[in-house]
Amino acid sequence: MADTLFKLPAAPVIAVKGARAGYPCGRIFCVGRNYAAHAAEMGNEVDREAPFYFTKSAANAVLAGAEVPYPPGTENFHHEMELAVAVGAPLFRAPPETAMAAVFGYACALDMTRRDLQQRERQKQRPWDLGKDVEAGTVLGPITRAADWGGPGAQRIWLEVNGETRQDAHLSEMVWPVAHLLSHLSGFYHLRPGDLVLTGTPAGVGPVAAGDRLRGGIDGLEPVELALTAAE
Repeated sequence: MADTLFKLPAAPVIAVKGARAGYPCGRIFCVGRNYAAHAAEMGNEVDREAPFYFTKSAANAVLAGAEVPYPPGTENFHHEMELAVAVGAPLFRAPPETAMAAVFGYACALDMTRRDLQQRERQKQRPWDLGKDVEAGTVLGPITRAADWGGPGAQRIWLEVNGETRQDAHLSEMVWPVAHLLSHLSGFYHLRPGDLVLTGTPAGVGPVAAGDRLRGGIDGLEPVELALTAAE
């Protein structure tokens, strides 16, 4: 292998509950508008023909408990609490009936969003990258192995900001369940270990400010936490 001119930032290694070895974060796929109530609060309708996706950079992800500065270029930074699915085996063109066998585990995650930039770019029919792929804008909690959790069902998903509940729903409200998402996404990508799928956020998203502390959870999984410091 040739020498490199410089080193790239390392992607995070996510703790796995009860294990010494961590899960290396590879690609991050995010599902849009997967809760009807959230789509409605954003003035959108759910596309029930098929799910849609956007991606976020692994190098921009941080682990739960991080303290990060309020990001530049926005005056409307939003929290989005999500279930993350960690892929543990190759998956390509898999039917929903077998797709779940490729799941390594599950985690709580935050998809932080520069909402003003996302909405501005969407109105101009441009990509959402400035709004979504924010430095330190994906926050990943510890992974619980699939066999130790049992898979998504009607578990409660919630998020608090400074101790006040902002989001409160159940995973059963997802428009597209995990098996369908993995099956559909595997029709476009060779999914592999290290890939994460963030499955969308329920209603109740809203702005946060420097000094806020966020804590979110899903029944049976380790919580995710984030502290926002002053802008740099």
